[in-house]
Amino acid sequence: MNLKAKILLLAILPLLTAAGILSYLGLTHARNLADQVLQVYEYNLVESKKQALKEQVDLAQSAINGIIRDPDLTEAQAQQAVKILLSNLTFGEDGYFFAYSQDGINLVHPTIPEFVGQDLYEFQDRSGNQLIQHLLAAANQGGGYHRYIWERPPLMQQEDKLGYAALIEPWQWMFGTGLYLDTIYSEVDKVKTSFDTNIRNSFIAVMTVLLVTVVLIIMLGLAINLHEHRLADSRLQELVQKFMRLQVNERRRFSRELHDGINQQLVSLKFRIELAVKKLEIDSQQHPALNDLNIASKVLNQTMQEVRQISHNLRPVLLDDLGLKSALNGLLDQFSERTSIKVNLSFALDGLEVPDDIETTIYRLTQECLTNIEKHADANRVYIQLSSTGDQIHFQVMDNGKGFNTRGTRHQGIGLVNMKERVEVIGGTFSLHSEEGHGSQISATLPYKR
Repeated sequence: MNLKAKILLLAILPLLTAAGILSYLGLTHARNLADQVLQVYEYNLVESKKQALKEQVDLAQSAINGIIRDPDLTEAQAQQAVKILLSNLTFGEDGYFFAYSQDGINLVHPTIPEFVGQDLYEFQDRSGNQLIQHLLAAANQGGGYHRYIWERPPLMQQEDKLGYAALIEPWQWMFGTGLYLDTIYSEVDKVKTSFDTNIRNSFIAVMTVLLVTVVLIIMLGLAINLHEHRLADSRLQELVQKFMRLQVNERRRFSRELHDGINQQLVSLKFRIELAVKKLEIDSQQHPALNDLNIASKVLNQTMQEVRQISHNLRPVLLDDLGLKSALNGLLDQFSERTSIKVNLSFALDGLEVPDDIETTIYRLTQECLTNIEKHADANRVYIQLSSTGDQIHFQVMDNGKGFNTRGTRHQGIGLVNMKERVEVIGGTFSLHSEEGHGSQISATLPYKR
């Protein structure tokens, strides 16, 4: 892992850690707060239901008191009227009234008529709760509440129920009513579901924001990294181009020194040797130094040819003396004379001041292309085009040879690699297109600042 990746990781990890801790604390706090709110909500619901139960019992008590105070009714008639009244009183969907004597004898029970007259003092619900005794105790204390389990009509399923009981004082009857708590549980569950949904949505929103933030940080880091890479590449390319220009200038100077300095001295030395040979031949045709001087002359000729070749390889003298177009024409004329391959040159750079490094690159590309065509193409015609558009110079070489499969690695010779690297090092682009039986085409685009 490189240094930039480590820095990026160090920037993201604390953010993820802090966001994770804050998210956990926020989630925990939200759940605790939701539980507290639910408890308060459930308590308020129960209290409101209790108040409603008490109000229903109070209303029934008022009606009962009216019957008890009726002077036209005997006690037995009043008791029977109260039983009928309690049997017919209902509220809500399943609200009804019941009545018991102090010894647990059921007097009124609209939903289970068979209970009437039975002794239910020891009756227990499924949890073992002696509910009749508790309701009697609550009524004897002036009225009170009690929770128990009871069958709910019409399916008679056992449900949690909250009852309120009071006394009919003249007869010491306990009467009351109740409501089933499943409605409260249902309301609480709805609120709890709503809270859970909100908490989950909030958590998802926080995670989404965190993810987007991390992605933005990564993208920003990559963008900065890419920008720095491009800037570094640009600076490196400028440095390479500057170095190439210096190299071209140095090669030009060295080539000129070889051509105009050492080579001229060698020519002068050759003339001296030839003059010495002529003088010796006048004095004697069999002078022993003649053979050595002739050998020295031949070696000197070879040395001069090598110096010229070195000078040409360093920097073609024609580029400096005659310019790019003339240098290319000379190169192409020599190629055509040597190989009998016809070459057409389209030169559309007249009037442009082409930099030295671009000139050298074009010349070397042409040399390498002609060498490859001569060795491998089996062509009889070559087309070379040089043109410019905007801030680019376009170089193209085409032949009508046999072509080759560019996907084969055996055709990626050192010459093609050198051409590609030579173009790219000055900021240009290089491409090769060839098909078997359809010739080859090499294209290069070189940057040019007017």
